[in-house]
Amino acid sequence: MRNMFRIMAEKLKAGEDLVLVTVIASSGATPRGAGARMLVGAQGRICGTIGGGAVEYRSEHIAAQVLKDKSSGLHDFSLTRDDVQNLGMICGGAVKVFFCFLPGGDEGLIALAEKAEELFAKGEDMWLISHISNGGKLGVYTRTEGFYGLDAPAWLEDSLGHHPAHMEKDGEEYYAEQICSASRVYVFGCGHVAQELVPVLSHVGFRCVAMDDRPEFASKDLFPTADEVKLIDFEHVDRYITVTDQDYVCIMTRGHAFDAVIQAQILRTPACYIGVIGSAHKKAGVYQKLREEYGFADEDFARITSPIGLDIKAETPEEIAISIAGQLIELRARLNKNIGK
Repeated sequence: MRNMFRIMAEKLKAGEDLVLVTVIASSGATPRGAGARMLVGAQGRICGTIGGGAVEYRSEHIAAQVLKDKSSGLHDFSLTRDDVQNLGMICGGAVKVFFCFLPGGDEGLIALAEKAEELFAKGEDMWLISHISNGGKLGVYTRTEGFYGLDAPAWLEDSLGHHPAHMEKDGEEYYAEQICSASRVYVFGCGHVAQELVPVLSHVGFRCVAMDDRPEFASKDLFPTADEVKLIDFEHVDRYITVTDQDYVCIMTRGHAFDAVIQAQILRTPACYIGVIGSAHKKAGVYQKLREEYGFADEDFARITSPIGLDIKAETPEEIAISIAGQLIELRARLNKNIGK
């Protein structure tokens, strides 16, 4: 989404009209759920996707008409028996798509895109708001700065959660989606696995902080997609970061002793995930050290995922990175579902 805002700003500054296409509701077996987006210009889709296939194809044609009409609107893809054939989708699905017209050169929209980039850089929880009943007027919201780009009722602020939401009240219709999270993935150890892991996690929307106590490894050159790269003292983690209950921790240092020292500190934080690379034999040795030297018990170790990642028989650093990313994606979805209730 961050890249989409950057492209949006660039195109709008050049005077190009755009359409932001958003799935605001879905049910059944649809390719993408609420929150899927793509940006469309005069030449067709520019970036993003709402799932590919016939629905996306049809949506590009509708977006082309929106560009001609210069007017936002909703479109329902309800899958009757004929729709299943025409759209090439599985029976039982339905999609509601909002087409938001963005006029080229609009100073308010350009300012909004630039503001979004500023807020992405800060790394705070942020929501994108579409005021559907007001022609799709866009705005963003953070807890520290409130709404930017639109005036919104108090009830909307109270309704924002971790799940995309299509809301109607008092004759007003809104769609809201969290597009940036304050959560971080803290990666301890900047070796081969970390160098494969951070780009994968960054690509699927995690904000990563890579850390090592070796200057040659704690290098931005090795981790260009990381939010931060820190040279730290493994004995004093709290001097460098504050781990919250929204944060994930991946421990993959160069040795058992370092892993134990970090685990002892992280177990005293509310981290939602603690994953440690290594074999069952290594785990047993580290746990014994944590018991004897730090006083931890089995209930503490229950918080630790070790070996880290999904069991997909991964062996290479690249494969291990995929297994860890899959595990974090699954956990993020589960946590967001629970938080959004």
